[in-house]
Amino acid sequence: MLFNSIEFLFFLPIVFLLYWFVFKGRRWQNLLIVVASYVFYGWWDWRFLFLIALTSFCSYASGVLMERYEGHRRQQRYVSAANIVLNLLILGLFKYFNFFVESLNGLFLAMGLHLDWVTLHIVLPVGISFYTFQALSYTIDVYQGKLKATHDPVAFFAYISFFPQLVAGPIERATRLLPQFQQPRRFDYAKAVDGCRQMLWGFFKKMVVADNCGTVVSQIWDHYTTAPGLLLLFGAILFTIQIYCDFSGYSDIAIGSARLFGFDLMKNFDFPHFSRSIPEFWRRWHISLTTWFRDYVYFPLGGSRCGRWKAVRNVLIVWGISGLWHGANWTYVCWGLFHGTLLAIYNVLGINTKYKHVVAAERCLPSLREAVQMVLTFLLVAIGLVIFRASTMHDAIGYLQGMCSPSLLELTATLEALQEVILQMYIIIPAIVILTLSEWVNRRQDHVMQLAGGGFVARHAWVRYAIYVGLLIMIFGMSVTKSEFIYFRF
Repeated sequence: MLFNSIEFLFFLPIVFLLYWFVFKGRRWQNLLIVVASYVFYGWWDWRFLFLIALTSFCSYASGVLMERYEGHRRQQRYVSAANIVLNLLILGLFKYFNFFVESLNGLFLAMGLHLDWVTLHIVLPVGISFYTFQALSYTIDVYQGKLKATHDPVAFFAYISFFPQLVAGPIERATRLLPQFQQPRRFDYAKAVDGCRQMLWGFFKKMVVADNCGTVVSQIWDHYTTAPGLLLLFGAILFTIQIYCDFSGYSDIAIGSARLFGFDLMKNFDFPHFSRSIPEFWRRWHISLTTWFRDYVYFPLGGSRCGRWKAVRNVLIVWGISGLWHGANWTYVCWGLFHGTLLAIYNVLGINTKYKHVVAAERCLPSLREAVQMVLTFLLVAIGLVIFRASTMHDAIGYLQGMCSPSLLELTATLEALQEVILQMYIIIPAIVILTLSEWVNRRQDHVMQLAGGGFVARHAWVRYAIYVGLLIMIFGMSVTKSEFIYFRF
């Protein structure tokens, strides 16, 4: 079920009303969440429910068994390893089997050997990477003693399958989200209203900005071999905005809808396009995934405390795996290694890696240096996303070559090409302006629509409702054909 679908428009209020007015009490509410989440997930393909149920059961059982073997570290290690291997095998079979078979076939064919290995006709289950990582974090945390094993299977199944963040995150840790299922919840009107505001902004980012940008981006990519370089650069910039609004829009909807049910999910995006360096960008983009790799892969490898060159090795390993996590394609691996290389360069040279405060925190506008840093960071991200967007490395290289060719200066050819998508441009440009100004003004807040500090908007109800109505008009009047979220494929 898509957030931006008519089905979800009915699904969410029905579950909300049942949750607060019929299924009173923590246990009954948790049970309702499990049922609702399985309906939500099974809307795509009910057969995939067996996979998420298997992952949930095995991870729950691993925690109980590790608690039973308290004091027997070897047995605990076997139980933990068995569950980790099982979940990775499931993920590998459905997501990576064909990729590795095709890669090996290609490798041996290049050496003059023909292998008759066959691929499987397997459909990738939606969100399998997200809920698998969520389950793995539980097993690892219990093994490391950071969390006690739960004996409430309903609460645990609800934690794994919680529908707002099930298919595209945030990837929640059991240490943070599971306790919320184990304690009573009371309806908080202020929290629910704040959640609705964040959802509204998320729908604007997805349906107005991302989807309209996506229409133009697709047309540019379809003809990238003949398009002028300036148009290709414009397409790369639009895709950078598209994927941000698509994914952070999903996170806003997920976090906002979770608040309707009394849950607090972690912040997944912190205005990353106002970053002054690549390291700062990755502290602000997809925070739940980057911190997952940091805690469960980077630190166990030794982090940055094992010598400069080993730290570089660790960064490249983590980002190679991160790229592969995004998809079974060498373009994703190369995208990950591209960012790993940039991070290694920044770290080795010590360039702009310490920014943790908000840009221009005490000023209305950034300094010239900060503006240049933000533009440079944005362009580096856009270059990487060309690789991410491409179907093959041949396409990625061809697009980048075209973008850097002398045709980059052909303004007239670019304007003529844009005439074909002039309707979308009338929507995209004002929408991006609204997006950028709103995020810049509210960059110190958790989300754009948060009413904090008693500002002008918070003090005047008519201003708030005018904003709500304006956003709704744009959402229903400027959205294009309904499309799934980009990260559903990961």
